[in-house]
Amino acid sequence: MQMPPLQSTNTATNIVKCLVWDLDNTLWQGVLLENDEIILRDGALQVIQTLDSRGILQSVASKNDPEVALQQLRRLGLQDYFLYPQISWNSKVHSIQEIAVHLNIGTDAIAFIDDQPFELEEVNFSLTEVRCFHAEDMEKLVDKPDFNPPFVTPDAQSRRQMYLSNRARQQAEETFIGPEAAFLATLNMHLTIAPAQSVDLRRAEELTVRTHQLNTTGYSYSYEELEYFRQSNRHQLLMATLEDRFGSYGKIGLALLECQENAWIIKLLLMSCRVMSRGVGSIVLNHIIAQAVANQVKLYAEFAANDRNRMMYITYKFAGFREVKKQDGLTLLLNETMQPQPYPNYMTVSTTLPQLNP
Repeated sequence: MQMPPLQSTNTATNIVKCLVWDLDNTLWQGVLLENDEIILRDGALQVIQTLDSRGILQSVASKNDPEVALQQLRRLGLQDYFLYPQISWNSKVHSIQEIAVHLNIGTDAIAFIDDQPFELEEVNFSLTEVRCFHAEDMEKLVDKPDFNPPFVTPDAQSRRQMYLSNRARQQAEETFIGPEAAFLATLNMHLTIAPAQSVDLRRAEELTVRTHQLNTTGYSYSYEELEYFRQSNRHQLLMATLEDRFGSYGKIGLALLECQENAWIIKLLLMSCRVMSRGVGSIVLNHIIAQAVANQVKLYAEFAANDRNRMMYITYKFAGFREVKKQDGLTLLLNETMQPQPYPNYMTVSTTLPQLNP
């Protein structure tokens, strides 16, 4: 089996993860506080539904009376399309930053649409990484490369629903009285770690392209490369899936191992930001350590530090890894303890060991 040309040199995506809408004269016609009846701007509903079907999230940054504006969104049947809407008299810059925090994404993954040049210029000045569009260009957005993922996975199509489920989890956590571990136990979480199958590869590719914050090396791999690794007798490609009583998180983790005779190297370990507080990265890592112990091999890991993935470095350190070499922007880590930790009591873990070809 011939290895396809690698394209994994820390590439970043330009795909928008969230479009933030202004309301007055953008989503709908006219100014809410000056009109008794509001109607949607022509083409707005089609844009909303098209982007939603592609897995692109949407929210609102509007200077308006929140109760009145939310009532209009409910009347129009659109409230569930907009996650963590920021409707207040705060600046649009502040609102966009709040949305990014709630969604746990970078502001560089956000686009903003408004009818007011002043609002667009203020956002562009303060958040240069946010892509700004005038309301007149609304219907053109669906044709722009930034809003067209190369493929749409089932996880992408369900992304908004997953965030809505996560909001329900957050609300349950906010009202829970007791330690965090006790709350996590109420979720009835079930994590599955298994070799990636062919049907998983589009989602695996999407994870490598979209995930930057909890990504140990920042590599992105194509479908063809992942299929090679999946079939290779020198690699393991593992996929993690999580669900709980509120629903499925989807396929949220990926690990790639290069399996040499006396040593394994973790080439990539990444987790969706939606499971940051669930300890999934540590669980997957301990699963890999246990496999390495069972196969009597040393375990190394590559790590490429940036300003957003420090949490993954801490995960490695807590698992007993130390730095042994730095070269070409990569740090090579070695696990000294080779002592996997038990899975936490608040989560049920199912694992399937890969069948490596002789």
